[in-house]
Amino acid sequence: MSHNLYSAIQRSLHRDPSRVILQLLDGHSVTAGDLDRDSAILASVLAASGVTSGDRVSAQIEKSRMNVVLYLAVLRIGGIYLPLNTAYTDSEIEYFLTDAEPALHVCSAQRAAHAETLVDRVPGLTVMTLGDDNGSLFDAFQAASAAGNQITTVVDKAVDDVASILYTSGTTGKPKGAMITHGNLVSNAQMLTEAWGYTADDTLLHALPLFHVHGLFVALNLALINGGTVLLLPKFDPALVLQGLPHCTVMMGVPTYYTRMLTEPAFNREATAHMRLFISGSAPLLVETSDAFYERTGQRILERYGMTETGMSCSNPLHGERRAGAVGPPLPGVEVRVVGEDGSELPRGAIGALEVKGAHVFKGYWKLPEKTAAEFKGEWFITGDMAMLSEDGYISIVGRGKDLIISGGLNIYPKEIEDVLNDQQGVIESAVIGVQHPDFGEGM
Repeated sequence: MSHNLYSAIQRSLHRDPSRVILQLLDGHSVTAGDLDRDSAILASVLAASGVTSGDRVSAQIEKSRMNVVLYLAVLRIGGIYLPLNTAYTDSEIEYFLTDAEPALHVCSAQRAAHAETLVDRVPGLTVMTLGDDNGSLFDAFQAASAAGNQITTVVDKAVDDVASILYTSGTTGKPKGAMITHGNLVSNAQMLTEAWGYTADDTLLHALPLFHVHGLFVALNLALINGGTVLLLPKFDPALVLQGLPHCTVMMGVPTYYTRMLTEPAFNREATAHMRLFISGSAPLLVETSDAFYERTGQRILERYGMTETGMSCSNPLHGERRAGAVGPPLPGVEVRVVGEDGSELPRGAIGALEVKGAHVFKGYWKLPEKTAAEFKGEWFITGDMAMLSEDGYISIVGRGKDLIISGGLNIYPKEIEDVLNDQQGVIESAVIGVQHPDFGEGM
């Protein structure tokens, strides 16, 4: 049995080939059969360009239908997909390409000139351009379609084979490439399907970027693996969200999306009546935002917790208390623990370092075996986040370990101070940072 993520997605596409999977703002729709066929056509183009199983394919392109097709085509032929932020500078792209050494780099026409200068420094690199209806890769796709060229097979992959490399920004040093396996992505989608009750009847309002774990692996993968429809917005725009909400059942976003929606007078109970679930992640959701959203819509945002290296680990429940300020219990199949400085597990209610374990945890960092080893204790991954586990099993994230302020020998967690400040009249949001103090070592 193949563990290729595309095999799992393809099974859902084959259930009803006529079902609309991608709905675009211009009214154009892509059926399950269309998506399966288009990925097979583009897979033939990738293979003709020299991409083979295990090769990296990097992409710095705008969010579009063809962006989705490229992702699926890479998976289909067993390649390793490397999505890159469209805002990355030329110097950043130079680092990623020389580090990852992709066989193919796909970018916009405007970015191609710089990428071409790297061909001599990256062995075997080919550069192609892609837009939703233009570019050298798109032209090759059109030609292959006219010629009837397709790769209809799906390359077999093991659970532990790498499906994608995502670079994490980190707080120090150069970004690290997190190797995400096919098994990681399938297991995380299965966890979220169970936890969020996701089905083929759901329509996802997709306003997130496709170069990030949230938009690509949480949102898109979950919809595709269940055969649900995706309303693919080119970007987050409150007016477009309001236009799309009546046709959707689920929305995923970062907290900023929800604070901006709350400034829209038309965003109310009537506008959200068709929605069954709003999900927030990638940054802490303020209690004030959660409460204001509930007052406006009658629905409580479901906050969850994850990171590039693990996908999603925790989530507030679909049914039960969605606790503002907490990210909920661990997902099905995930184990969590909070440990002290000596590595021993702390009692409930104590603040310590959060570690997680499960099939969703990444394989390691690309070309960095020592860094990988340093981030694991056996099967436990050290997240770098400081957290507290409540008596009833809810995790609250209080900050990053590096954010900890030690003043006069006492540990101070910025989020605890920020929560107090945010409750004060006139304060919208606060940020507490540590600074040097001549007496206490650190102050605020």
